[in-house]
Amino acid sequence: MTKPVIIDTDPGLDDAVAILFALTSGKFDVRGITTVAGNLGIDVTTRNAGRLLALLGRSDIPVVSGATAPLSRPGIDEAAIHGDDGLGGTTLPEPQKPALEGADEWLEKTLLAFPDRSLEILALGPLTNIALLIQRNPDAARRIGRIIAMGGAIEEKGNVGPRSEFNFAFDPEAAEIVFASGIDTTLIPLDVTRKVRADADYLARLRSGPVAAKTAGNLIAAYFQDGRQSRPLHDPCVMLYAAAPEIFGIDRIALKVDFTDDPGALLRAAGGIDLKVAMGIDADAAKDVLATGLIG
Repeated sequence: MTKPVIIDTDPGLDDAVAILFALTSGKFDVRGITTVAGNLGIDVTTRNAGRLLALLGRSDIPVVSGATAPLSRPGIDEAAIHGDDGLGGTTLPEPQKPALEGADEWLEKTLLAFPDRSLEILALGPLTNIALLIQRNPDAARRIGRIIAMGGAIEEKGNVGPRSEFNFAFDPEAAEIVFASGIDTTLIPLDVTRKVRADADYLARLRSGPVAAKTAGNLIAAYFQDGRQSRPLHDPCVMLYAAAPEIFGIDRIALKVDFTDDPGALLRAAGGIDLKVAMGIDADAAKDVLATGLIG
């Protein structure tokens, strides 16, 4: 049985690889893609979601643009990593359909239309859209079956501040709202995503496959423009956990979000919010699952 899911995302190179896997692996029934400002502005992230759907002939899936900025602070621009187009210059067709608007309202209506807790949200970017949904209609938000969110760092150093990871640093207030909501939430932090690394041999494996795999290889290759020999596959780990949870190790950790010294950092704290956090992974198995899903 495929899982009915909504992908909440800010594509982004690794977001795009994750979306391609979700669309081609046969593991997911993608009911919509909601976009959020994060790696790039909302116009770019929304266009990229539509471009990925157009590439695979899946423009039947709605794209719904969402939050244009964090709840209460300035954003962070990641164009230096993802390129001005968000996809490192990778050639993709233009969207075949215009995006809808109002992700939080669309999420509300969609969740109310589906059986209780039958829809999961795969969150690849800042959690602003989901926080806005919770503020808009907490009863609708509680109908989410599960949120799997890429974000945070527990023992690893951060990639924005000393301990903070980009998604939660971009909108720490939104992260706190989601964590405190009581919705079943699993975090996929840098502690595992940095272990799943693509190198030149892995790119060659992907590029030998059909269009989704070739495109994923090209997207990952854009990460290598800084001369590095390998790059971590952060966002695909969300889809991999949803598809193959057995290759992950999950701990329960009480956490609080730092809003001041290192905004977005996750701190272990007695009395913090008890969350499920992926702290272990079989990295080779993860890469095999990803490649198999993309190549078919």
